[in-house]
Amino acid sequence: MDNLLEIRNLTVKYGNYTALQDANMKIGPTDFIGVIGPNGGGKTTLLKAILGLLKPSSGEVIFSEQLSNLKTGIGYLPQVNKFDSRFPINVIDVVLSGLAGKQSWIKPFNSANKEKAMQLLDDLGIAHIAHKAIGQLSGGQMQRAFLGRALISDPKLIILDEPGTYVDNKFESELYEKLVQLNKTKAILLVSHDVGTIFAHVKSIACVNRELNYHPSNIITPEQLASYNCPIQI
Repeated sequence: MDNLLEIRNLTVKYGNYTALQDANMKIGPTDFIGVIGPNGGGKTTLLKAILGLLKPSSGEVIFSEQLSNLKTGIGYLPQVNKFDSRFPINVIDVVLSGLAGKQSWIKPFNSANKEKAMQLLDDLGIAHIAHKAIGQLSGGQMQRAFLGRALISDPKLIILDEPGTYVDNKFESELYEKLVQLNKTKAILLVSHDVGTIFAHVKSIACVNRELNYHPSNIITPEQLASYNCPIQI
């Protein structure tokens, strides 16, 4: 299997409501796919199905051997507004928690783990707040911490859900520059409402509005969006 994963005829329902129907898509080793679509169209449902957080009603997600361990093969950056900032954990421990799939929480992280976490924090510009409580961070700082968490296990696929939410323009610019570099060796699946920004960086587009229409280019016209039943303005 040359692709990292393949989505085949994936349907996900919430009770009688079909959130995603007969979705098909392949993700290759260096794909950079921007996922767009209206609110409630099924974008987050697609991510949760890939991450194993939702059980499909039918269809399947087939993983290559490189992604056989979901906990380390895929790095996930959630929306910061979905995180409970009252949770008592500091920044470096957030990053180290991305290694939980490789070792037990009972076993303490070793010096090599901590050194790697500090290097990531330094690369992301927040090494100086490594021991600060996560609840005291700004939106941009929190996103940086969770990006470090997503990267520390050296994943083959990085999934980002609205990473530009609640962050400043400087961080957003730095984030996309970082993703372009990471894309040289990793696949990226990026959900965003900021279509103007993602079109400048992604290689292809997945339009999701209960159905998934894959567009193998980052250049798309309003007419094509209409044909994909994707009511997004460019």
